[in-house]
Amino acid sequence: MRLSRRTLLTAATATASLASAPPTQAAHHHRRTGFENLAASGYVQLSGQRIGIVTNPTGVTRDVRHIVDVMHADDRVNLGAVFGPEHGFRGTAQAGGSEGRYDDPATGLPVYDTYLKSGQPLADIFTTSAVDTIVFDIQDVGARFYTYIWTLYDCMEAAQLAGKRFVVLDRPNPVTGRAAQGPVLHREFATFVGRQPISQAHGMTVAELARLFNGEFLTTPVPLDTVLMTGWKRSEFYDAWDLPWVPPSPNMPTPDTALVYSGTCLFEGTNLSEGRGTTRPFELLGAEGLDGRWAAAANELGLPGVHFREAYFAPTFSKFQGRTIGGVQIHVHDRSAYDPVRTGIALLVTAKRVWSGFGWRPDNWIDKLTGSTRVRTMIDAGATADEVVAEWREELNAFRRIRKNYLLYR
Repeated sequence: MRLSRRTLLTAATATASLASAPPTQAAHHHRRTGFENLAASGYVQLSGQRIGIVTNPTGVTRDVRHIVDVMHADDRVNLGAVFGPEHGFRGTAQAGGSEGRYDDPATGLPVYDTYLKSGQPLADIFTTSAVDTIVFDIQDVGARFYTYIWTLYDCMEAAQLAGKRFVVLDRPNPVTGRAAQGPVLHREFATFVGRQPISQAHGMTVAELARLFNGEFLTTPVPLDTVLMTGWKRSEFYDAWDLPWVPPSPNMPTPDTALVYSGTCLFEGTNLSEGRGTTRPFELLGAEGLDGRWAAAANELGLPGVHFREAYFAPTFSKFQGRTIGGVQIHVHDRSAYDPVRTGIALLVTAKRVWSGFGWRPDNWIDKLTGSTRVRTMIDAGATADEVVAEWREELNAFRRIRKNYLLYR
C-alpha cells in the first residue's frame, strides 16, 4: 500500500477543522466530544444547510439526550432527515436487522434505512431526503469488522455521488488509539465487515478513519469536514472521559466488551459460542464438550494482561440456545498490556488443540473476519499463535505507515 496523492487534500481539510475547534485545555478539566464542540460553536459548521444525520442510540449528549432531539429543538439547526444503520436509529433491531423507513414519533422526522445499502442506491436515498449536508455521529469500538465504520465509508461514497457535503462528529476510540494491531484485509475478501484494507484493530477515531477513507480509498473524495474532540489523548480508555456508555449494538453492553471484541469476535467464524445470549458476550466463549482443559492451556501461554477462567453458561439465544456449555471467561487484569488480536488467535489455537469437536463455520466466515485465508489455513496446519501473528507483520507495518498520515491527536 502506498500513500495516496490525496493525503495533502485531506490534511488541509483536517487543519481547517482543527482551527475551528475550541483550544485544548488540560484534558481532565476540559474534554468535549465533536458534538459538544459543534454545539458550543452555535452549530456554525452547519449554518445555512439542510441537515441529515447518520446516527444510532450512541449519538447522545453527556446527560444522555439524543443529539437528534437536541438539534431538532434548536432553531439554529435545519434538521431534515435521519439515516439509521444496522440495529436502527433508535436501536430496536438485533444483529443483522434494521428499522426500515418510518417517521420518528418523537420528532416527526423521516428516518431512512441505510443498512446494507451503498453506492448509487444509497446516493438516491440522500437525494430523496433533500438535505445538503450529511452528518455522522456514531460511537465506534475500534474493530475492522464492526459495521458502523463501513456505514461511514458507504455514506461518504454515496454523499459524493449525490453531491452532498459530509461532516463527521468525533468520539473517543474506547480501547485507545495507541496502535494498529492484527491482519490487514485483502481486497478479495471485502464485505460489509471489511470494505477496505485496514488492520483488524485500527486504533483510530471515526474522524481519522474518515480522512483515511477519503485520502486512500474513495475514487473521488467527498467534501469532508471533521469536528474534533477537545482533550482526547491516544492512550486513554473510555472511562477516562466520564461519558455515558450507550451500547452501540445489543451485544456490546460495556466498554469491557469492546476491549476484547477485536479478538474474540473471530469465534463468530467457528462452531463455538462467542457468548451471544449471555450477559458477557465476547468475554464468554464455549461449546458442548469443552471443559477446564481450555482455560488451562490458554493460561499456560502467559499472554500479557489477561487470565482465563474455566466457565459454564447457557446462552439464551444464538448458538447453543438454552443448553449448558463449557469454555472460558476472559479476565483482563492489565488492559494497557493486553493485545486482543493476539489473544483471540491464541484462543483459537488452544481450542482446536484441546477439543476434537472444533470446527470453522462452513461458509468460512473466519476468512471474512480476518481478511484472508491465512489464519484459518495456518491454524489447520498446526501453527502456533506466535507463528500466525508473525505472518501478518509486514503488511501491518505498511498499514501503520499510511495510518500515521491521518492521525489527528497525540
